[in-house]
Parts: sequence; C-alpha cells; structure tokens
Amino acid sequence: MASARGQFSSRFGFVMAAAGSAVGLGNIWGFPTQAAGNGGAAFLLVYLFLAFTLAYPALMAELIIGRHAHANAVSALRLVSPNRALANIGATTGLIGLVVASLILSFYAIVAGWMMAHGLASLADLVGLAGVADWLTTHALPRNLIFMGLFMVCTIGIISEGVKSGIERWSARLMPVLLITLVLLVLYVLTLEGAMEGLKVYLLPDFSRALSPSLIIAALGSAFFSLSLGVGTMLIYGSYIADDENLPVVGGLVTLVDISIAVIAGFLVLPAMYVALHNGVEIFTQSGALISEDTLIFTVLPAFFETMGLAGIIVSLLFFFLMSIAALTSSISMLEVPVAYTIENHGVDRKLAVWVIGGGIALISTVILLNFETLFGFVISLTTRYSQPLLGFMFCIYAGWVWRRDEILQELKKGNPDAGDGLFWKIWPWYVKLVCPLIILAIFSQSLG
Repeated sequence: MASARGQFSSRFGFVMAAAGSAVGLGNIWGFPTQAAGNGGAAFLLVYLFLAFTLAYPALMAELIIGRHAHANAVSALRLVSPNRALANIGATTGLIGLVVASLILSFYAIVAGWMMAHGLASLADLVGLAGVADWLTTHALPRNLIFMGLFMVCTIGIISEGVKSGIERWSARLMPVLLITLVLLVLYVLTLEGAMEGLKVYLLPDFSRALSPSLIIAALGSAFFSLSLGVGTMLIYGSYIADDENLPVVGGLVTLVDISIAVIAGFLVLPAMYVALHNGVEIFTQSGALISEDTLIFTVLPAFFETMGLAGIIVSLLFFFLMSIAALTSSISMLEVPVAYTIENHGVDRKLAVWVIGGGIALISTVILLNFETLFGFVISLTTRYSQPLLGFMFCIYAGWVWRRDEILQELKKGNPDAGDGLFWKIWPWYVKLVCPLIILAIFSQSLG
C-alpha cells in the first residue's frame, strides 16, 4: 500500500522534508525576538528543554500513527480507533486538521509572497531599477495578489510531482541551500559593528526570568509550533516513511535539525538588529520591547540594509531568498495534507487534486487580501492560537488513550525489533498519555488570556 501511494526513498529525504515542513518563517523571525524579549539565553535553555520534552513526544505521536496507517489523518485516526464513535471523532479531527492546514497556507502564501517581492526588489536595486524596486516593496493589492499567486504556483508545481519526485527531491535540494545561506549570513553579520551587543542579548541569560510563567508558556508555544504540529503535516509525512525505519531516531533527527536552525537564526537576527541600531535604525517599540515579526522583517531590516550600500543590497537579496525557501519548504507540507486526503479517499488524480485545491486556497488568500484589515489577523489567530493546540491535543489523546498499546509497540518494532527494551518505550507511552495533553492545554489556556 505504501509504495502505491508513494514513500520517501531515503532517511535523508524524509528528514529534509519533515525538517523543511517544521522550519518556517516563525523559526527565523519569531524565535530570535521571543528569546531576546524573554531573558535571552534563559529563554533559549528553557526552549531547548521543552522542545525535547514536549515537541518531540507530540511529533512521535503523529509519525507513529501515520506510518502505521500509511494514510492521511482522516483514515489514520479512524484506523487506530477501537469503535465507531471514536472512529468518527478521529475522522472529524482529521477533517478539521486539513481545513486548518489549508487556512494556514492561505495566509502563509501572502506573507511568503511579500518575501519573494522583497527579494526581487533587492535584485532590481542591484541592476539599477529603482522604480521597480519601489513597486515591489509597496504594500499594494496588485503586488500582493501577483506574488501570492506566484508562490502558490511554486508550491503546486512541487506537490504535483508526488512524494519522491516532488516533496523529497525539492526538500533535499532546498534545505541544504537554506542552511548554507543562513550560516553565510550569520558569519557576515557577526563581523559588523554592533553585532556583539546583539549576541550578548541572545546568549547571556537573565536567570531571574527563567522560571517566570510567561517565559515558560512562551517557550512552550515556540517549541510546539516550531515543529509544525497539530494539523497533520507530520502525520502525512510519517505515512510516507518505509516500515523498516527506526521512528524514534528519525523523529529525533527532525527535531534536532529544526531546533538547530531556529537557534542559528538567533545568531543572525539579534546581531543584525543591534547592527541596525548602531547604524541609526530604531529597533525598540515605545514600550521598550524589541520590534518583532512583520515590522522587523519588512521595516527594520530593510532600513538596516539600506545603510550598508551595495553590501546591504546583496545581504538583503540573500536574506529574503532564505526566507522564501523557508516558506516554500513549509507550504508544500501544508498543501499535501488536503491533497493526500482527496487522492486517497476520493480517488482523484494527484495533479488535478493539487491544482484544484491549490487554486481554492489561492482564492481564500485573495479574499483575505481584499479584506485584509478584518481577516488577516483573524485567520492567523483562529488557526495558530486556537486550532493547532486543540488538534495537537487530540493527536496525543489518540496516541496515548485510544490506540492499543501493544499495536503501537508492534509498529515501533518494524524498524527496531528491540524497541520494547529501549528508553523511548519506557517513557513515551505514559508521557504522551499524561504529560503532553496537560502541557498543550496549558498553552491553549494561556492563549485565551
């Protein structure tokens, strides 16, 4: 069954695809500024601890269910259920997950389009087309529609080629390029005046804040969302893993790559912000907090790049190229969630399913752009603050409470006959049953406050 629906041909291909799904725009702009605003290295240490104590076990829940079923989330949760009522609840959870994944992609495509436009603006500046560069960096509806559409076409083009020829091949190409670009930018920025101040903010811990509830909740949220959990992306990628792979090992590799890139991004963004401050660019809000997220990416850093002359144009080009790759590796996993369901449960040809669903998501993006002030923030909050934690909670419930424990162990033994004697099996079953759901509910309750 797995081979008929496609599967990853190598461990490297899977790790690059899954890490690509996890590594998104939030890792590169969100994590570093959260660290700076929450005690620097104190936040970093708490984040690293929680990534392996929360995000990794929740990731394993999705991978194990997906590999066992070799099917999309709707079918997989139905398969592991012992009765019709739980099967229906599981199928409903899977359906909600694919809707949420589609909605996340609808706003993600807009932001990714901005990244592509800013990257091309740097290229236009480089060849002396100042008017074109100005148009590309102006927040206007035509530009937003064009680049959202271009980004969706790129995503659709990759997904339409299938698992091995599309997702795996392009992830294996794009992720190394992303990492090399990130490291080169870090090495360059660290040579600039002011960078060491940003490095101190990032690496020197304020231990007085390490145990504050707000820092812990912020680190919990970062750890959970950084691995793209809760909407079925990791479950569907898990369904494409060969039966002889050792799941705890490959899941650990994905977690390690994702966390490493987030941490390395901190060595870029925080020093770059303080270099910007040294060059006269304001990096603090009126309340004294570091500017973050879209204002940082589209206002502060471009202003910083402008102070650097020709070098700034080249750095800007590389930076927005990096951000575009991060967006693309995440978007392909989001689109695969509804596409896999449509192919497997309704017998639709892959290319037709990809273009119809991708086109539908582009239409949703268009509606958001036409009603930007009302819908953009609403869709982000609905999906990432409320839906993702609840869906992640349900995946943990099915892995910890619904699915029979002996069947889980048999699934793990496919890739490691001695799995029952390992440390993972001694800890994970009760951990995903009791600890993970409580932590996820804590994140959710905090988001309501």
